[in-house]
Amino acid sequence: MGNQRRIGILGTGSFLPERILSNFDLEKILNTNDEWIYKRTGIKERRIAAPDVNASDLAKEASLRAMEMAGIEVEEIDLIIMTTMTPDTACPSGANWLEAKLGAERAVSFDVTAACSGFVFGLSVAEQYLKAGTYKTALVASVEIMSRTLDWTDRESCILWGDGAGSAILRAYDDPPGSGPLIHKGKEIGEVLSIHIHTDGANGENLLLPGGGSKTTPISYESVDKKLHTLRMIRANESVRVAVKRFAEAAEEAASFNGVSLDGVKWIIPHQANARMLQQVAKRLNVPMGKVYLTIEKYGNISSATIPIALDEAVRNGSIEKGDLVILTAFGGGLTWASSLIRW
Repeated sequence: MGNQRRIGILGTGSFLPERILSNFDLEKILNTNDEWIYKRTGIKERRIAAPDVNASDLAKEASLRAMEMAGIEVEEIDLIIMTTMTPDTACPSGANWLEAKLGAERAVSFDVTAACSGFVFGLSVAEQYLKAGTYKTALVASVEIMSRTLDWTDRESCILWGDGAGSAILRAYDDPPGSGPLIHKGKEIGEVLSIHIHTDGANGENLLLPGGGSKTTPISYESVDKKLHTLRMIRANESVRVAVKRFAEAAEEAASFNGVSLDGVKWIIPHQANARMLQQVAKRLNVPMGKVYLTIEKYGNISSATIPIALDEAVRNGSIEKGDLVILTAFGGGLTWASSLIRW
């Protein structure tokens, strides 16, 4: 009976660093300009974390905001999953640091790495533990400080990325399917209806951060000189074609699995990779761009954190209303792609 449990979303939260790095700022250090960047990416500016701020610091702020919306205390959280490829340290995990900073003494914490698809993968891992009854209340926090992975001389890549964090609080309920909306503290809450995850390890080198693993340790002057510790995008044009296909397939999978049409979905919240790419996804899905929730213009690509940041923003500004169906869809390095259907 455990797998019949339903997964409610008690609250969401997000946090962006104060510092804004605009395209005009980049003009001063790169052979580029605002028009060139915006036309190709849809990005106007991005946020950059201060040098003394770690991933767990951003995740803590986003998590506290999610807990406030949920109306829960930290003692109620018994599972913390951080999705990131830029944790504070390789050991201990970023989630361990977050657990300590939140004072979540009852929680078990660990990281999940799935690049830009990380948030949906994190939801999937949490879902399994919650449905099994192992844990009752989970925090999924997605955070990236991408600015520290970049080659700031590479104008094709460094313009894309930003820093930030988003989070969600999930809880398992024994209410049987079809018994009506889930209730938390007298109010209807959102529900995760399904999650779908996929990987293609054979093409993992298309988006690669080569340094930092056992393949290049110990770190050497040579590995630094070769820029092995910065993010690389290989075969970019081919990657875009694959990404558009997988983005769309994942969204369609979430809809068809639940027997709903894309017309009946209020919002598609994609990983904010590139505005031009997302226009192609909308065209492939035959949905208007007005149905695609975008934050990329002001935040850029924050890898795994983009979806929960956009979800939290849409909830708080009223774009998402009670009863709305929302599809989350992602594609990232690994290769990974994933989707989820949520009823708010």
